[in-house]
Amino acid sequence: MGTPDIAVRSLQSIIQAGHEVVGVVTVPDRPSGRGLKLTASPVKLCALEHGIPLLQPEKLRDPLFQQRLSQWQADIFVVVAFRMLPQSVWAMPPLGTFNLHASLLPRYRGAAPINWALINGETVTGVTTFMLNEHIDQGSILLQESTPIAPDDTAETLHDRLADIGARLVVKTLEGIQSHTLTPQPQQQSDNLPAAPKIFKPDCVVDWSLPGPRIVDFVRGLSPYPAATMILVGPDDVEHPFKLFQVAFAPDPQAVHGALLSDGKTYLKIGVNGGFISILNLQLGGKKRMPVAEFLRGCNVNDWKLAE
Repeated sequence: MGTPDIAVRSLQSIIQAGHEVVGVVTVPDRPSGRGLKLTASPVKLCALEHGIPLLQPEKLRDPLFQQRLSQWQADIFVVVAFRMLPQSVWAMPPLGTFNLHASLLPRYRGAAPINWALINGETVTGVTTFMLNEHIDQGSILLQESTPIAPDDTAETLHDRLADIGARLVVKTLEGIQSHTLTPQPQQQSDNLPAAPKIFKPDCVVDWSLPGPRIVDFVRGLSPYPAATMILVGPDDVEHPFKLFQVAFAPDPQAVHGALLSDGKTYLKIGVNGGFISILNLQLGGKKRMPVAEFLRGCNVNDWKLAE
């Protein structure tokens, strides 16, 4: 059961390891793009490529869907980046249902663990397989594998690395369950663990009062999607949102907070507490993503200012 690319890696690994995949569950085709053409999920495309039976329920509590799901007589369900399952689904197979989560649980429970680990400046993260129960991301842990977070990692690079690590861990988990060598371990319960709630558009606006390194972490944690947002006021006194994909911080005790500096050719800097944030890669609404030098060739930012 899965939807995006990270789930495709796991599905492919399960197939390549020789396990019998009796069926795949994914979301219905959705309109996308300017033409709103119905588009299949990456997991559906993978299932079709391998000739695997497919279900695309609108509602997971639909009795007809659950009837068809039970007819597959699967021994176990594997969930990677899918929807929250009702108990009538996750309790269906005799060996239960396990999920792959892109963090070292119990840290970063929630919908956006990769983003929040980067935003919070973590230096290590990983993946976890755990048994589903009635509480979100709180089931007993089966296996975990960690990986360092590099200073230049973004949500994109970390996602791709965790997808590969996770795919291997899913297969290792299946093999451990099959050989009865895994003992699920209850998760630690604490109110002080960092969480990973879903990120909405208003959450993406840069807080320029943060320390420079925190701003860098915020941008890379949202790059390339959903992307951090910088709002500048143009000479027309209109606020213009920019997506930021790469920035850098340089300490400078003379920096004036909120000042916008540029030579009009190669750099665009914003003063923050303790230094400057250099904008390296950005996108103005409706335009393409570009390096800052390319942006400056078509825009005189000397009359622009940072929105308050």
